[in-house]
Amino acid sequence: MEPALSSSTSLAPGVNTHPTSFIPIPAPRPHARTRRPSIQRRRSARLPRPRPQLSSAAAMDQPSTTSAPKRQSRSRRRQQHVAQAPSVDDTILNPGTVRINATGAQIEEHEEEEPLTPRSDDYEHDKMDILLPNHRGIVSHIAIDIGGTLAKLIYFARDTNNSVGGRLNFMKFETGKIDVCIDIMRKLKERYQKQDESSPEGLCVMATGGGAFKYYDRIKEALGVEVIREDEMECLIYGLDFFISEIPAEIFTYNIDAAPGEDPITYLHDPPTEIYPYLLVNIGSGVSMIKVSGPRQFERIGGTSLGGGTFWGLLSLLTGGRNFDEMLKLAERGDNSTVDLLVGDIYGAAYNKIGLKSTHIASSFGKVLKAKSRAEQDAEDGCNTNLSHSVPENPPFHRTASAPAAEDDASVSSATSSPTPSSPTQSESVPSDDPTLTSTASLFRPEDISRSLLYMVSNNIGQIAHLHAEKHSLPRIYFGGSFIGGHSQTMHTLSYAIRFWSKGERQAYFLRHEGYLGAVGAFVKRQPRNWGRRASLERCEGVSWKAEMRA
Repeated sequence: MEPALSSSTSLAPGVNTHPTSFIPIPAPRPHARTRRPSIQRRRSARLPRPRPQLSSAAAMDQPSTTSAPKRQSRSRRRQQHVAQAPSVDDTILNPGTVRINATGAQIEEHEEEEPLTPRSDDYEHDKMDILLPNHRGIVSHIAIDIGGTLAKLIYFARDTNNSVGGRLNFMKFETGKIDVCIDIMRKLKERYQKQDESSPEGLCVMATGGGAFKYYDRIKEALGVEVIREDEMECLIYGLDFFISEIPAEIFTYNIDAAPGEDPITYLHDPPTEIYPYLLVNIGSGVSMIKVSGPRQFERIGGTSLGGGTFWGLLSLLTGGRNFDEMLKLAERGDNSTVDLLVGDIYGAAYNKIGLKSTHIASSFGKVLKAKSRAEQDAEDGCNTNLSHSVPENPPFHRTASAPAAEDDASVSSATSSPTPSSPTQSESVPSDDPTLTSTASLFRPEDISRSLLYMVSNNIGQIAHLHAEKHSLPRIYFGGSFIGGHSQTMHTLSYAIRFWSKGERQAYFLRHEGYLGAVGAFVKRQPRNWGRRASLERCEGVSWKAEMRA
């Protein structure tokens, strides 16, 4: 649906876009290993010799007695020591020896159930695993991102048919059922112990999100393992950078001009020539907008409280819906023109002078008050009107959800058929304790309310995202978060909003694992540097990170 009626970043060093073989961390130089013990022995055998105290001026004039080669050698050793030592702000604890080999990584969709996690209403096992066919090392950690609404879990499972390779598995739970998630983690712990009984480290849980602090004690007590908490924003960036750099066909665009029957999704098999800068719009319960200038160079530049939690909360009040995915599916069958006030309803036609089509939304939920007043007036006049069927008249530009989109309009077409009926179980609302709310909601189909609210939230996010990208000169906008959920209407609306407000200069980018950015970021933070098909995690020197150019 079209938006509502309203009137010095430096690039990181170049990134090689061609897959390369896995490159291990280079060993220290031989001379450093052979000379260091002798230096330590000489130092331990000597007593410290007092030095004369010189004034600052005298010190500046004092000639150096150390030869240039020795100074350079010591400088190299100091640099090497700093590069090998943990950085002060490093949050990776006990990284072990595992390095995820992402060479040949690919996404595989499947329908069979994983034995450890059979089908259940308490969680959802994502059907898109990431295959890592060339990974050999032992992975002894799992990662979890616990948000305000959902908890996302990632774990690595070996390929049972081969000695090499495995896959990353993705699961999500409602945060209110965190104990179910902890029980799954307990089963994972038992599996890891059986697979590698000699491991000295045992299982480690990498946790991020607000729930990493709220449920820290509960997880640690229930599992009896180390729980490492990671910064939420940092994990989001780590996760997105990993997906962009390491996983082919993870990023895609949505073509709002696709013809009926044509696949609107185009997958990107290689990262852009210049990954940075970009804008990440993470849509969870709320919305955060993060400017990313380079590896570990990010800043939260804005956001909004009107996010997935708003959509879910209002729909649960208005329709009695209980499940987030169910609400999004309702929106796919809805007709927002029975609820929203369009430009055509006001002017009778398009307002071409200022570039507004008749199908533009002038006011979200703009027809509700008028319909309610009409129903109340009919009741006062003694009419035997059944409120459940007092649906407002369809506007002149009515369309159905099943009709193809008209040109570049994200939500309206020129079709004039009646709305698609839905089954009683799908449209049935749970009565509210508020009789006023119940009578008002009964004037409209739950599908139509869902569609209208989806457009209201999505259009608002799309416009704010464009404004931030415009202000900070960010060429690409990536949308992540569980709100998107792979639903076509959400991607359609966000794509249209970005193209509309940017006048075609920018494009929206989406991910196949959009809800797992934080969990993936926490997972890869457990790895040593310089791993993967493009060495996407940069080498650490001291407390600064630098992008490493690959020929």
